[in-house]
Amino acid sequence: MDELQRRWQMMLGGQTEELGEHDARITAALDALYEQGDGSGGGKRSRRGGLGRSAPRIAKWMGDVRECFPTPVVQVIQKDAFSRLGLQQMLLEPEFLAAMQADVNLVADLMSLRGMMPEKTKQTAREVIGKVVAELMQRLERRTAEALRGALDRSKRTTRPRAADIDWPRTIRANLHQYLPQYKTVVPERLIGFARKQRRLVDLDEVVLCVDQSGSMAPSVIYSSIFAAVMASLPVVRTQLVCFDTVVLDLTEKLSDPVEVLFGIQLGGGTDINQAVSYCSEKIQQPRKSHLILITDLCEGGNADELIARLGRLVSAGVNVIVLLALSDEGRPYYDADLAGTVAAMGIAVFACTPDQFPDLMASALRREDIFQWAAKEDVKTIVAGESDSATR
Repeated sequence: MDELQRRWQMMLGGQTEELGEHDARITAALDALYEQGDGSGGGKRSRRGGLGRSAPRIAKWMGDVRECFPTPVVQVIQKDAFSRLGLQQMLLEPEFLAAMQADVNLVADLMSLRGMMPEKTKQTAREVIGKVVAELMQRLERRTAEALRGALDRSKRTTRPRAADIDWPRTIRANLHQYLPQYKTVVPERLIGFARKQRRLVDLDEVVLCVDQSGSMAPSVIYSSIFAAVMASLPVVRTQLVCFDTVVLDLTEKLSDPVEVLFGIQLGGGTDINQAVSYCSEKIQQPRKSHLILITDLCEGGNADELIARLGRLVSAGVNVIVLLALSDEGRPYYDADLAGTVAAMGIAVFACTPDQFPDLMASALRREDIFQWAAKEDVKTIVAGESDSATR
């Protein structure tokens, strides 16, 4: 079978006799999910495979999917399986859960199902969440620590710079005598780089992450919890984590264990931002050394007028208030455009942020730099008062 015929056969599905073993597994895995009829006799093929309701069978199917496809494709297939076949209930089965490709979306599903889980599943769920947390910590911890421990002081030089802080033009000029013609390169014997500013313990700023835990904010809650745990582990800033829906949940004491933090969050419910900001206001002792990072879609179910007044008082007192409409890898978020515009009119930066941008955002905030300039440099679109936006659709 030539390559073109092979691709057509896999795309059309069905007969797998002429395919190799690996291709047949791929075709069977996709047929089980996507090759279903609607029962109308409109020409769509009837379902050939199907996943049924057996946890072992679905676990084997997920194992085949995970082995045959790259991680991004696995995550798409899992999401489709949940929506097309209603597999949320299967997350309560340890065997199925252990076969899943762990990612932020799966953690969100587990958090929302926490109250329904039998005890035999909770330990497996903790292990899955722990795996995702470990991967995110590895991805984000070093960058966050580098950003928050100190910014580059370009007025000072050091001959023992970190790799990211090397001043390459000066280093090359200082080592031109080390040029090796046969390799057409310079081998530096002396590095020149920038020193870093250090923050004294008495100068520590305080960061309050106030996070909306309504269902639509699930990825933001997860990433916020990870960042809060990372920041709490650094002796350069005091960090508090407050999550809310219609009640306020202070998780600061649990930040040493990010998995425990995530298990303490219950996604869903209404939204009372005003109540949460009121709680955070009481926690702020030194306004001019405090930063309130409010992470919410601003779909307020409480008193919006009181919320605006409260935010105004915080800004007047010197608190550095930043509103993130989302902290996630996804695109433009859904949010309340009217309230976002009102908050932006107060001079508060309102925008969405990716996890990879967040460490630099916090470093800029701690240095009391202009967040609007930071956003412009990062090509991040901030909300402008009175501007309509299709993200409210």
